[in-house]
Amino acid sequence: MARTLKNSPLGKLPKLRIPRLPEVTDEPDVFEEMTLQEHLEEFRDRILKVVIAIIPTFIFGFWFAKYVVLPDIAKKANTIDGLDIKSPTEVITLNFKVALYVAIAICMPIIVYQLVAFLAPGMTKKEKRILFTALPFVSILFITGALYGYFIAAPKALNFLSNWLTAIDWNPDGNETVSFFLTLTVGLGLSFQLPVIMFIVAKLGIFTPKQMRKARKYAFIAILIASAIVTPSTDPYNMAIVAGPLYVLYEFGIIISSIFAKTGTRSTSSDSGKKEIEAVEANDV
Repeated sequence: MARTLKNSPLGKLPKLRIPRLPEVTDEPDVFEEMTLQEHLEEFRDRILKVVIAIIPTFIFGFWFAKYVVLPDIAKKANTIDGLDIKSPTEVITLNFKVALYVAIAICMPIIVYQLVAFLAPGMTKKEKRILFTALPFVSILFITGALYGYFIAAPKALNFLSNWLTAIDWNPDGNETVSFFLTLTVGLGLSFQLPVIMFIVAKLGIFTPKQMRKARKYAFIAILIASAIVTPSTDPYNMAIVAGPLYVLYEFGIIISSIFAKTGTRSTSSDSGKKEIEAVEANDV
């Protein structure tokens, strides 16, 4: 039986291998030189892989948007008679719009990986190890932020706005309501990457956790500005729904950086550089 399976076509399929992290050694990093044409060809191949991944997920997203997402958005928006449609073709365009966002959200790990793989040849081994280690957390935080935006932030914001004036019939425009949901969902998914960015920045030695603690007031102002950009409305209630979790993530990023990024690659490289200079001077003497 084992021989039959081995000689069958199924036995010749390539085995899936988990990519290993690059080992950090004392050997100098070797960077592969590429021409402009080779860079463009590699960039084209990366984009092609992303497009190939998006096509089947877009087909699934088209069905998922029609029967699940759009009816659920209308329900969460507290509409009386459903979402208002201004043109006959808007029902199709809304379906395509939501399907594209669903496809991009599903393929986000692939998109991030292709981007990192394109930039990896110009990185040192330590930088590659840091970046590839952070990739799983990028996906987890994006999904967490997107779920928070879709199930908590957007419904609470629309509930607040729908109850602001009880003397009007609440039947918001379909395109604007869907854009409201998608903006908060994707915006919070991207904004939840803050701890990962802080960890990478601390690990590379650009900013230390101590400097991050001192910059709390500036970070709070930056979070308020980012919340105003992410939130489609301008009322303080909806901004607080977005700004609150982001500030908590900022404090969480400081804790993670303090624990796992005590020494950065920049400080290590600078120390090794100082030792090399001292060795050369000693030899000259």
